[in-house]
Amino acid sequence: MIYEGDVYRPPSEAASLIIQLTIGWANNSCRFCAMYKRKQFRVRELSEVIEDLYWVKSYYPYRFDRVFLADGDALIVKTPDLLTILDKIYEIFPQVRRVTIYGTAKDVLLKSHEELCQLRAHGLEMVYIGAESGSDKVLLDIDKRVTAAETIEACQKLKAAGIKVSMALITGLGGKADSREHAIE
Repeated sequence: MIYEGDVYRPPSEAASLIIQLTIGWANNSCRFCAMYKRKQFRVRELSEVIEDLYWVKSYYPYRFDRVFLADGDALIVKTPDLLTILDKIYEIFPQVRRVTIYGTAKDVLLKSHEELCQLRAHGLEMVYIGAESGSDKVLLDIDKRVTAAETIEACQKLKAAGIKVSMALITGLGGKADSREHAIE
């Protein structure tokens, strides 16, 4: 298994097996973030991802119990493909207790309640969302291409499906001019 480019994961996924389901980030517009700027977004072929899982089974001696699906918004992958990957993870690694994924509010909103419930039933436990700010002004200034209301709706949708949310908010993102609004919102 070879990772493409730099791979980012939340701190709580330090001991997790990281599988790149996508390369890069589809929306890669945020002005403050350089994480995926060197990557052209694409969804990996399922056969490649499954091959990675079998490779890990054969060569990786560590008995991990968590899997994290990367890159920046792996939740954008079509639900049937996500279900296939989730099922393969639990089939190949029966010791796995938790699978998590990066997603965006827009990714969540594109999925139906039924799709999210299916993902939860197949073992998706948590989605990491970079909300960054609750201020629509700050979100517009950083070119996030999502509103605070959309982020709230996405989180409520995940919760209704039984999927946990871990959200990133960035202290100081509003700068001096908008720090108060950023903090309050």
